[in-house]
Amino acid sequence: MTFNWIDGFMINVAIDGNTVVISANKEGLLSLANHLKTLAEEPDMGAHFHLDEFNSLEDGSAALIVDRIPS
Repeated sequence: MTFNWIDGFMINVAIDGNTVVISANKEGLLSLANHLKTLAEEPDMGAHFHLDEFNSLEDGSAALIVDRIPS
């Protein structure tokens, strides 16, 4: 699965109690939107994507896994 990142993206994921908070700048939101669209439209390319502070998220971010449920 190929993801297109918008230059200058910033994404942070935090957990506050039982709430997941995703904070991002414009470029980060557009990048995430692209990733979700890719995951939805290319089912043969994989069923999930995983982001963390070592892979695209800001330092200190919680890990984020987005999983596509089979239809």
